[in-house]
Amino acid sequence: MSKQLLAVDMTTPGANLEAYISSVSTIPVLTVEEERALAERLHYENDLEAARQLVMSHLRFVVHIAKSYSGYGLAQGDLIQEGNVGLMKAVKRFDPTVGVRLVSFAVHWIKAEIHEFILKNWRIVKIATTKAQRKMFFNLRSAKKTLSWFTNDEVHNVAKDLGVEPKVVREMEGRLSSVDTSFDAPVDADDESAPNAPVFYLEDKSADPASLLEQSNWTQTSNSRLHNALADLDERSQDILMQRWLHEEKATLHDLADKYGVSAERIRQLEKNAMKKLKTAMEDEVA
Repeated sequence: MSKQLLAVDMTTPGANLEAYISSVSTIPVLTVEEERALAERLHYENDLEAARQLVMSHLRFVVHIAKSYSGYGLAQGDLIQEGNVGLMKAVKRFDPTVGVRLVSFAVHWIKAEIHEFILKNWRIVKIATTKAQRKMFFNLRSAKKTLSWFTNDEVHNVAKDLGVEPKVVREMEGRLSSVDTSFDAPVDADDESAPNAPVFYLEDKSADPASLLEQSNWTQTSNSRLHNALADLDERSQDILMQRWLHEEKATLHDLADKYGVSAERIRQLEKNAMKKLKTAMEDEVA
């Protein structure tokens, strides 16, 4: 059913939004008897023409709801189109035996689709992800009467009305007041304002291919020099440096003193001399 309903031109606002709104306002409103008859044909017989008539007769209602969300800076046509999707979902699920009008049943589905669209498109970064945050987002938007920040009393009043902690209200108010920033400089930016764009100060220079290659070559060369310099030391000096500097569990001077039967001071001297030889050998290779 949904694919055929989506093909109805009237459910998709075109470039001329005023013409669309004017057109849907001329579609007659169904009486209780007409609506029940159409709903029963759809429910029991899967009559697609009945579904089309139910959708068309309620398009004006979607426009009315979408207008109440005009303060989010999103295109009115997009809000109406998303609301129409919600209307079609409601028509598909409407049960005429429940005894309520379709408009009362559909309002939830229409608003749900519009809410989802707003939350996805109002900010690049999602402002609300959990069910509680979504509820807070729309309730707080309605509670704010001015562009100024809430006073402490207003924060506590809103928190009490919504059943949340005051800090939750302040956090969402901060999210509502934030704005998206373009990563690149605007096309018409001058020489003074252009450098303030994030692209200039958020650049990750550590990922530069030339720098990475240079660092890799330097590391390989240094490791090679260290290996060659260690190979020129006597076996005891090599072991002392390995035990003191290159093992995860480093040995103490006293540990090595017990191993070689000498004093800790002697081990310190051997270590110092071995380090000096390493430094000299590596410098000679560079030269």
